[in-house]
Amino acid sequence: MGLISGVLLLPLAPVRGVAWIAERLQDAAERELYDPGVIRAQLAALNRELDEGHLDLEEFEAEEERLLDRLHAARTGPKRTHRR
Repeated sequence: MGLISGVLLLPLAPVRGVAWIAERLQDAAERELYDPGVIRAQLAALNRELDEGHLDLEEFEAEEERLLDRLHAARTGPKRTHRR
């Protein structure tokens, strides 16, 4: 990058920094979203809520299906869209 283009693009530096941070946050969120250990812990908590009567069977089954879909995606590789 030349001196002139560096000076002209300097006002965009904060925008590029924010975009970089947003990408890092998205990557971290996706890693946590598809972490099998986190999903298993959520399934265990869901089972406890059902056993304690905090959820009815219909709510339990809907949430369990959602979590199992995420677990399957974690094993097969989620379809991620990157704009890079």
